Amino acid sequence: MDSKPFNRAGIGTLIKDYAIITFGLLVCSIGWVVFMLPNHITQGGMPGVSSVLEWGLNIPVQYTYFVLNAILLAFALKILGPRFCIKTIYAVGAVTLFIPILRAFMGTTHLLDGQPFLAAVLGGAFMGSGVGLCLSHGGSSGGTDVVAAMVNKYHDISLGHIILMVDVVIIASSYVVLKDWNQVIYGYVELFAASFCVDHVVNLTRQSVQFFIISDHHEELSQLINEQAKRGCTIIDGRGSYSGNHVHMLFVLAKQREASHIFQLINQVDPKAFVSQSAVIGVYGEGFDHFKGVKKDKNIDNTKEEN
Repeated sequence: MDSKPFNRAGIGTLIKDYAIITFGLLVCSIGWVVFMLPNHITQGGMPGVSSVLEWGLNIPVQYTYFVLNAILLAFALKILGPRFCIKTIYAVGAVTLFIPILRAFMGTTHLLDGQPFLAAVLGGAFMGSGVGLCLSHGGSSGGTDVVAAMVNKYHDISLGHIILMVDVVIIASSYVVLKDWNQVIYGYVELFAASFCVDHVVNLTRQSVQFFIISDHHEELSQLINEQAKRGCTIIDGRGSYSGNHVHMLFVLAKQREASHIFQLINQVDPKAFVSQSAVIGVYGEGFDHFKGVKKDKNIDNTKEEN
């Protein structure tokens, strides 16, 4: 009996993940097709390589994008596992389909013609936001996102910084085809905008808050938060310095999006409760993020055991 709700919840989460990933891929594809390609602005990663090959060899970007990502995913499968790679394979396939559809829809329309700086900023914002949505739900649009995810799996390094370092070289190499340093510089403008948006979107989806709640109805309130908000509570015994009275304080950690619901529960049980809410940089453990660390060296462990 208990397995059915778990399966329904798991399927619901999976559907939600794929829906958000699909939307993120569409946003990313719009940034690439609408702003970057028509203005000959190079971006990083596989889209940048594919763009350069199209401008130099007239190979449609969707073909090179698909083939190059297929090769990269073959290496990433072992490190990231099938779950991440399945979502990434889906993402690569979706982008491959979105590109010709968006190009057919746009036709000969050329937005921001003669305004490369604005095109670079908007293109970077679209692509960075789309990539951020994908990464925050366990997916990727492929390319350097996969490289970033592989590094981020073991090291708590900013995803945007990883993508930035890998993509700098790719954009610089576009000069071989474009023969214009101005376009290369606009490519770096896009890269900084995209990197900023990746970090902002990922951090926004992971933002958490903590509550300290002092209430005479702490037992009822903690039970309600457990059952309806699906968050645990820690009851801390204390004493008021001014009143000298014995008090009970609830310590609660939750996602930012759950804060309003918890406030509603507090108001429902005890409108006179004393509540402190603050943002936290990171929360790790069950129901939140997982710890990231370097794998232990077996040789070191064996040496310690021998000593």
